[in-house]
Amino acid sequence: MRAFLIVVAVFWLVPTVGLLLSSLRGPSDIGASGWWKIFTKPSQLTLENYSHLLDDNTITNSLLSTVAITVPATVLVVVIGSLAGYAFAWMDFPGRDWWFLVVVGLLVVPVQVALLPVSELFGAVGIFETTIGVILFHVAFGLPFAIFLLRNFFAEIPRELLEAARLDGAGELRLFTRVVMPLGGPAIASLGIFQFLWVWNDMLVALIFADSKSPPITVALQQQVRQFGNNVDVLAPGAFISMIIPLAVFFAFQKQFVSGVMAGAVK
Repeated sequence: MRAFLIVVAVFWLVPTVGLLLSSLRGPSDIGASGWWKIFTKPSQLTLENYSHLLDDNTITNSLLSTVAITVPATVLVVVIGSLAGYAFAWMDFPGRDWWFLVVVGLLVVPVQVALLPVSELFGAVGIFETTIGVILFHVAFGLPFAIFLLRNFFAEIPRELLEAARLDGAGELRLFTRVVMPLGGPAIASLGIFQFLWVWNDMLVALIFADSKSPPITVALQQQVRQFGNNVDVLAPGAFISMIIPLAVFFAFQKQFVSGVMAGAVK
């Protein structure tokens, strides 16, 4: 089993390694042969492509735009989803179960169905083709899954623990921040990773709602593909940076992600 997993991991890494090596080759070398030729001709390695990338304002601005969209969309979903998940799990309010059924029903709504009506709504309020519009769209479609996930996780916390905290005088806010949040850390970290990866790698929503003058990296790279023969030295390193950042985030929080998945599986 270990040997099989190693083989799968190697095959999974081949595209990443190929893209990395392609980003370290000159345009003429890329056009003449495949990236594997670098093992026989290591002299092809160069950092000029990354220097050209830093000189390309379109790519650098798109990276900043992606960060400006991804970070707020992830933070808002995690914060609002955590509060709502706690409310649905441990607070009594009128229609709680019915509202939760509505949240579960929203999980099956595809993004494509909302593109046209949301575009008209954003145009009416003046946030179409703005960063705020893209963030709000991602938050709206990320919250149902976040609430569903965290509500089910928080509901498994022993009631006796919460009642003991209430007997000590803890209010709902203090109970949430001091008891529920530490216990739900793995699930919250897993949600944050999922949301970050989804928003960072999204192109459909960004293509429609983002500002065409400062698009996210996915849209910027898609626009560069149209001129592939002229700017491959910018496209290859840009694509690698676009891919390596979410991978770095995943591996940085890998321990919390595995803990959250395993906890959810056991529960």
